[in-house]
Amino acid sequence: MRFGLENPGILLLGPLLVLAGLRASRHFRELLSLEEPLGPPGGVPFKAPPGAEALVKALRVLEYAGVMLLAAAAAGPRLVTPEPLWLDSGAEIIFVLDLSPSMAGLDMDGKSRCDAARSLVADFARRRPSDAIGLIGVGSEAALLLPPTADREALYRCVAALRIGELGDGTALGLGLASAALHLRGSTAPRRAAVLITDGENNAGAVHPETAAGALRDSGASLWVVGLGSPGDVPIDYVDPFSGIRRRGILESRYDPEALRAIARRGGGTYLPAPSAASFEAALDRVDEAEFTVRRSATLNRERSLRGPALLAALFCILLARFLRRGHGGGLL
Repeated sequence: MRFGLENPGILLLGPLLVLAGLRASRHFRELLSLEEPLGPPGGVPFKAPPGAEALVKALRVLEYAGVMLLAAAAAGPRLVTPEPLWLDSGAEIIFVLDLSPSMAGLDMDGKSRCDAARSLVADFARRRPSDAIGLIGVGSEAALLLPPTADREALYRCVAALRIGELGDGTALGLGLASAALHLRGSTAPRRAAVLITDGENNAGAVHPETAAGALRDSGASLWVVGLGSPGDVPIDYVDPFSGIRRRGILESRYDPEALRAIARRGGGTYLPAPSAASFEAALDRVDEAEFTVRRSATLNRERSLRGPALLAALFCILLARFLRRGHGGGLL
């Protein structure tokens, strides 16, 4: 962001007017003033009220500031914000995110699996500003939470609003992948991909995940399966979105790497195990590298005029000076 002027030369008008006003004021004051004693002969000479000199100086500062601001407004002040304009369409990537209660498992360096996914998906999107990224949530049902879009603010809001258990207690991986295949099938993006992030086995939905993975392959989209966690007991802690009850305890993780490998294999994709936060981050880094697209951009300068605020500030200074002169000058200022 930078500051600019439409007509920089006009900005010199303010100081010139102030200097001219000072010279004219001094000239007419000397020409028209008469020195006459005020008060009775031999009495106490007239003295200005206390603070009058400071008030006079304040009034002059306000009036000169108003003149300077008027000149600044005439110069056309503006804020220029450069924004990237992408000349090539990027990849279209849909994240299929497991939101079942097991994603509350606290084995990602003290964070839950869902929180780690929320953070890394947002970071992934931040690094790829020209891509259209969508989000599908998976529970007992699957729902398209955000169609593929380059609107990052919409994506960040959607990711921040994710709640464990909001789509039920099951894990319908097949429905989630089938929804991704449906939306990627008609895409014209140079690269298309679905990224499944889950820690469990498919136990809900009418579509088998391997069938949905085959549909993804037939659509020309690539498939990445990121398996979070590992088998065994894991502590969980989350708030049920429907009852508002906090649920804490130990969950027996039914992590099945062979089933996830089979899904990836059926879709012609890649299975990436992520038993820790570091390996989860490395998995998405690998997706980022593999789904590379050439991105050409230009810079678009968006301008916002500051003429209105400058005029309002000038009006405020001038009116305040008039108010002080009338209300406190006693007719002598």
